[in-house]
Amino acid sequence: MEINSTPTILKMSDKSLKIALNARLSALRMTNTAKSAHIGSSLSVIDILAVLFGDILCLLPDKLKSDCIIVSKGHAAAGTYAVMAHAGLIPIELLETFGVNGSILGGHVTHNENPTIELSTGSLGHGLPYGIGVAYSQLKSGLNNKTFVVMSDGECDEGTTWESALMANHFKLKNLIVIIDRNRIQSLSGTENVLSLEPLAEKWRAFNWKVLTINGHSHLQLANSFSNIDGPLCIIADTIKGKGVSFMENQVLWHYRPPSNEELALAINEIEDGLE
Repeated sequence: MEINSTPTILKMSDKSLKIALNARLSALRMTNTAKSAHIGSSLSVIDILAVLFGDILCLLPDKLKSDCIIVSKGHAAAGTYAVMAHAGLIPIELLETFGVNGSILGGHVTHNENPTIELSTGSLGHGLPYGIGVAYSQLKSGLNNKTFVVMSDGECDEGTTWESALMANHFKLKNLIVIIDRNRIQSLSGTENVLSLEPLAEKWRAFNWKVLTINGHSHLQLANSFSNIDGPLCIIADTIKGKGVSFMENQVLWHYRPPSNEELALAINEIEDGLE
């Protein structure tokens, strides 16, 4: 496995770890209450988002000077909102409105009244093209901020992904970082059964991107990878669908299904027991 070696973050706070733990518990409760889907996808991406929102992103009131994050895998909305809440970006109590009519927390990542969410997503393949435009604008304006695009691996089935990959290198977007949540499951089957992606890293390299392959649940590896901002950079984060709940892990069932009350109790107990 390839990981970034320099620069190295030798010591980290436990901020992102606390965010990830609490976000997992919140996302489970949210999907149970709302009877909403995509808990498996949320659990696989939570560590990535926790490190970004907790340790990496520079988010400023002045949008022109702020880093930009686009969560292109918009179906992981419960996990995204939960991380944002536990990172202090939205009120915790707002999570109780997830999926409710009129709430700003839609079933897919929704911009609405939240300035941190750059783009409403859910229809896969739109986040990276948008991110290309943002990153290009940042460079043309002489700014030092960065654009991060968090994608699903199934999203690499989309033609717009590869059109964008061509453009990123052509315009030398050194401020653009793509993170692929490589949990290897999409919709109704494994990614390699639906439409084989491998060799995925070599494909991105063929488009002249720098590529890192890391453990997407290691906060230290994630932080070290994000510190290497000399792009366009593609980070393939190997993850586990349903990470943290044994009966959800690597199971296609949990792409769409929300936990029942009994399953919620089991999942929460398992996560909390892991702390002892």
